Amino acid sequence: MATHICRRRFPRAWLCRGAMRGPGRHYRAALCAELKKPLVVGQVAPRPVLPHEVRVDVHFCGVNFGDILVCRGQYQEKPHLPFTPGMEFSGTVLETGTDVGTVKEGDRVIGVSHFNAMAEECITDQKTLWQIPEKLSLREAATLPVTYGTAILALEHRAHTKPGETVLVTAAAGATGLAVIDVATNVLQAKVIAAAGSDEKCKLAMQRGAQLSVNYSRGSLKEAVQQLVGSGGVNVAIDMVGGDIFLEALRSLAWEGRIVVLGFAGGNIASVPANLLLLKNISALGLYWGRYQLQNFPVFSKSLHSALQYYHQGRIQPYVGKVFKLEELTVSYDLLVEISGQ
Repeated sequence: MATHICRRRFPRAWLCRGAMRGPGRHYRAALCAELKKPLVVGQVAPRPVLPHEVRVDVHFCGVNFGDILVCRGQYQEKPHLPFTPGMEFSGTVLETGTDVGTVKEGDRVIGVSHFNAMAEECITDQKTLWQIPEKLSLREAATLPVTYGTAILALEHRAHTKPGETVLVTAAAGATGLAVIDVATNVLQAKVIAAAGSDEKCKLAMQRGAQLSVNYSRGSLKEAVQQLVGSGGVNVAIDMVGGDIFLEALRSLAWEGRIVVLGFAGGNIASVPANLLLLKNISALGLYWGRYQLQNFPVFSKSLHSALQYYHQGRIQPYVGKVFKLEELTVSYDLLVEISGQ
């Protein structure tokens, strides 16, 4: 399996597993035994699958900003220690429960889990697995659940983005930002302005499909956007930074513009000035993608089906910035934090 496949600057990281293992054996997993400390790789005893569950031989697990937050105790959900992080994965089915009829042993799948996928195998409900087409590699498939699921729901379900509209994306060089650019540009035929904190990140966002870019470390985001599109503003803003960047993105919206909040990577949560919503008939929306799994599963599932369909149609191209072996976790933790935090 590949280890370091791209240079350090890229924002996407993956963990790949080692040799094949079967059910019934102990397997290796990344363990968070203490918050704010590096993970350790340890042996875990497998448990039996329940009737509706599937055991998957994990080949790739996405490293998301949420994984870093949960290991710091700063995520919305707080698993009991020790726990295994990892919210999305790709692999092959090892074993199915007695009531499982959606997949069978040997099927190639992607899936989402409740922080247990950063391991050589994991068990998940059959509902949270999707078979992947033959032409889609397991490495690329692992990029789809969290980032593309979030991007699709943000742009389509929440913002109702239309062809020809202008979309402003903050933290544009991060994994979700790049997925938003991909979907907005190549699926929805929107014009994308990528906003990021360095020229290097802006360059990457442009390479991945953004038509324009703004380095917001150099000055006012609102003023830079206005120079690009005029006083009319942008139709949609997708924000993952929060704080002052969120407020400037909000002020960059056009009449009946929509801003969707995905997170607060900058560390500050801004208060929404209600008068701005009123003056331009603006909509401020939130998106917690994982919550749809509990509250509205059909919408959650549709985002994954759409991602697979868009890939099959050749309309999106997932991006992998870096790959680690599982045993490299203990020496690569700081790099994972840096990469995921971008």
